[in-house]
Amino acid sequence: MKFYMTPGSCSTGIHILLEEIGLVFEAHVLNLPRGDHLTPEYLAINPNGTIPTLVCDDGLVLTDFVSIATWLAKNHPRRKLLPEDPSLAQEARAMLEFCTRHIHGEGFRRVFTPERYGAAREEIITEGRAIAESAFEAVNAELAGRAYVAGDFSIADAALFYVEFWADKIGMTLQPNCRAHYQRMKTRPAVRQVLAEEGYR
Repeated sequence: MKFYMTPGSCSTGIHILLEEIGLVFEAHVLNLPRGDHLTPEYLAINPNGTIPTLVCDDGLVLTDFVSIATWLAKNHPRRKLLPEDPSLAQEARAMLEFCTRHIHGEGFRRVFTPERYGAAREEIITEGRAIAESAFEAVNAELAGRAYVAGDFSIADAALFYVEFWADKIGMTLQPNCRAHYQRMKTRPAVRQVLAEEGYR
């Protein structure tokens, strides 16, 4: 199994899931500013030029967070990365999508790559932060009275963690329940291991 990732990126969430399951994998670190994700060699694996990418032992190639996380949960049911209760499983899937598509895709993408959206760089970054902050308010309400998104740790928590991690790194104030979730995640052995391996203490 080959895992293509960049430290501190969305791939950190998948890295956490791989460690939570205890899978053996070959890590390939891509330097995005250097353009490693746009080389012919990488584009032959993932034509989208995105991370993360997981190349499974049978040759299956998964090229986005949601598909990788869902595949890991389905293929390692003993780890219970999705709740058995259908309603809780749906909540986990919904949060997974919300974090990756909205908080990341609509909010932080503007913060980190404002050039994609036009010339008004500072306005775009401000807009991105506002989108993320509003989204975290909604997540904060969802987390009321919960240690994790859907009962126990699931793929949704790995997705939520990486956007909380980004928020923390850029000085964004997390709502109380999100902050508690973030701190709780950092006490998990797999998360501590991943952050250390990726150069974060």
